[in-house]
Amino acid sequence: MTGQIVFDPLLPWAAIVVLAVLALSGVALALWRGLSGWALRGLAAVVLIGALAQPSFQQEERATLNDIVLMLVDESASQRLAERAGVTSAAADQLESTLAARPNTEIRRIPVGDAEGDAGTQLMTALSNALAEEPRGRIAGILLLSDGRLHDLERAPDLPAPMHLLLTGKESDWDRRLIVQNAPAFAILDEEVELTLRIEDDGAAPGDSRTEILISVDGAEPERFTVPIGEDLSLPVTLPHGGLNVIEFTVPEAEGELTDRNNTALVQINGVRDRLRVLLVSGEPHAGGRTWRNLLKSDSSVDLVHFTILRPPEKQDGVPVGELSLIAFPTRELFLEKIDDFDLIIFDRYKRRGILPAIYLDNVRNYVEGGGAVLVAAGPDFASADSIYRSPLADILPAEPTARVVEEGYRPAVTELGERHPVTAGLQGAETWGRWLRQIEVDPVQGDVVMAGVEDRPLLVLDRVGEGRVALLASDHAWLWNRGFEGGGPQLDLLRRLAHWMMKEPELEEEALWAEPSGQSMRIIRRSLDREIGSVTITRPDGGTEEIQLEEVSPGRFEAVFDGPEIGLYRLEEGDLSTVVGLGPAAPREFEQTIASGAALEPVIDRVGGGIPRLEEGVPTIRNVRAGRPAAGRGWIGLTPRDAYETLDVRQTPILPSWLVLLLASGLIVGAWLREGRS
Repeated sequence: MTGQIVFDPLLPWAAIVVLAVLALSGVALALWRGLSGWALRGLAAVVLIGALAQPSFQQEERATLNDIVLMLVDESASQRLAERAGVTSAAADQLESTLAARPNTEIRRIPVGDAEGDAGTQLMTALSNALAEEPRGRIAGILLLSDGRLHDLERAPDLPAPMHLLLTGKESDWDRRLIVQNAPAFAILDEEVELTLRIEDDGAAPGDSRTEILISVDGAEPERFTVPIGEDLSLPVTLPHGGLNVIEFTVPEAEGELTDRNNTALVQINGVRDRLRVLLVSGEPHAGGRTWRNLLKSDSSVDLVHFTILRPPEKQDGVPVGELSLIAFPTRELFLEKIDDFDLIIFDRYKRRGILPAIYLDNVRNYVEGGGAVLVAAGPDFASADSIYRSPLADILPAEPTARVVEEGYRPAVTELGERHPVTAGLQGAETWGRWLRQIEVDPVQGDVVMAGVEDRPLLVLDRVGEGRVALLASDHAWLWNRGFEGGGPQLDLLRRLAHWMMKEPELEEEALWAEPSGQSMRIIRRSLDREIGSVTITRPDGGTEEIQLEEVSPGRFEAVFDGPEIGLYRLEEGDLSTVVGLGPAAPREFEQTIASGAALEPVIDRVGGGIPRLEEGVPTIRNVRAGRPAAGRGWIGLTPRDAYETLDVRQTPILPSWLVLLLASGLIVGAWLREGRS
């Protein structure tokens, strides 16, 4: 029970002051004139002015409220390194027990885990939310059990009480991390791009000046290099293929290092071709020649060199050789010196006429075995004695002619294998395709027959030879689709896919494994010509593994969706195929800097007189300190008692009740009048 005098004025205080000044002036005038009742008149004025102020004696019945201590326990990923989790939990339990034993004290223990996505540790956000739920007048102190690595310092609230950071980790901790400072998202094939990397040691590092770095492209066997520590590394890279190129950089874990979760960086660069260089060799003019030319010239990314034989050497018409062309065609330069500059060579109805000597065609074979691509669009010449098959190219062609030419209408069809092959899979509307009117009969020697024609004879055969690829189209009537004959067909799609497959585009590989990340999950995709595949083994960032079975969603395509439990680098393996994919960055934000430090929070804590003791030195004792005084010292931290209370009941007793004011004022005024009259 407490008591105090309170006022509830009938008039504004300014009006009461004016009346008081007037009353004082009247008393002063009476005194100056020598009136004997001036004192009684002054007392009457005091009583009346006091009545206007309405003083009361207020008594309150109060209930003491407990002080509140906020204890935020950092349980983010970086707090699970080394022994931090155990140390933090034990310290939190001890502090909770100590605070519970204090009188008039309540504890709010608030765990702070990993934020969604890769937002890092949102410690100040959690503190702001906790302060919003509690009366600020009851907060006696704030305790943070953390490594100090937070990522929302800009959201630090105005603190009503001392805050202390109880720092986990040890002074002897050290960590080595790999940083990608510059990496392009796209690069042109066969052109060098430069990546900038940096390897840094933080904390009590051993002082090494150099370390190894492992570089792996698309999950292949890594190459090892020795590089300096603490310097920017400029790394020239030439992409090996078009599409997505995944380059993984790894620094081996050093002895005593805090974690290796930030020793890996994943760079994903899309390889694009600057220009597709194509050599088209037409054996003779025909209706399909213009179709090939128009198709290739319509693509602005294609550089086309077209070599057409307008007149065979055996033709004798008296035209001088010098008038057959404007310039001499550079066959030697194209087929011997510059052949490796081409991405694709197309032989369209070409037959041996002595224009291209055997040594030139032998060099084409070597070009394919070394990684080049050849497409043969066969006409009747392919079945003749002068067939290009009767040359060194026979070693690489996937089918041989039987010398029979089938001259009848038929509708091209995708074979059972072709339904699974990426070149022909998904070509819709086969029943509405227009007919072709000629097919060269061939017997497959090797490779995959993906399209068939008359009586299911091979029409399109694909094969890999050495490092290169070969395709044989056993008809010269694909141009009928382009002309819309009987409704036409998907010529553009077919030939474009065929060209891209020969260019080794990853999305058209027959046997492939890749993943498409989206947030915290990924879609795993396996393409195969086999009807059944094995389960995919997933290696998580923490080293744990699990297997997932894929389901066939379309012929030759198997998929499954996997939700990653954490951000980082995942490895996928199925049979001989492997790939890597990153959910978020390879090194999450939590592991960018792992050495415990209070430097970031120090300015905020200093403003309220808090401290930053290390838990490895023991859990500090707790003392009471007055507001505005330093709240931390060697081995102790302070809380500020708030003396908060709740008012249960209020009673007010007027000091000058109306009857008393009337009695006193009238008595004093009458007394003053009588005294002055007697005088």
